Amino acid sequence: MSARRPGWGWAVVTAATGTVLIGIGAFWLSFMALADLAARSGIASGQAWIWPLLVDGLIVVSTIAVVALDGRRGSWYPWALLICGALVSVAANALHAVVAADASVPAMLAATVAAVPPLVLLASTHLTVVLTRSTTKPPDCPAQAPRELPAVAEADPAPAPESEVEPDAEPEAESVLGRRERAARLREAGWSNKAIADELQVHPSTVGRWFTPPVEEPETTTGMETTS
Repeated sequence: MSARRPGWGWAVVTAATGTVLIGIGAFWLSFMALADLAARSGIASGQAWIWPLLVDGLIVVSTIAVVALDGRRGSWYPWALLICGALVSVAANALHAVVAADASVPAMLAATVAAVPPLVLLASTHLTVVLTRSTTKPPDCPAQAPRELPAVAEADPAPAPESEVEPDAEPEAESVLGRRERAARLREAGWSNKAIADELQVHPSTVGRWFTPPVEEPETTTGMETTS
């Protein structure tokens, strides 16, 4: 599995580069057509370039928003913007082709050809975002400790010489003491009881008992008071 990751990385980079270049070309064709249509519709030539940015720019940002939300609550709104932007761009490009096409070219053919750039822009933008997310968020990443908690080196205490080890020491008692020492180090580093319990594979209540100070019982007097 790990030997194929470099090849997959190069494939993603190549595909993402190609989709970006295709998206730039599609955006430029659609931009020129929509700018000319805006100028023909009465918008000043110095301001006609803003209209294609509004239409095709809406497609780009709404596509990124759709992929970012990824089916979460409220994702219907960027989907609605994406559909509206794509329909307006396709219709405007087709209308410009009908208006500006040569008389020898059928209007349906000109409209079909003009509708390709906005559709390609939509597809290439979506594919670029998906490829980018696949490289930044691997599917099977191992579970890690909470980010806000500092990592603590789990260094086991150095083993004592064989001559100093008591022959009748119980392995279970040594394991509990080792866990309590590690729990104390993690607690000093700011770890919560839940995180310590998950790290040491014990119940959170066990960790709570380790750090609960013993309750001192009040002293009771057994002697009886004498009355005069």
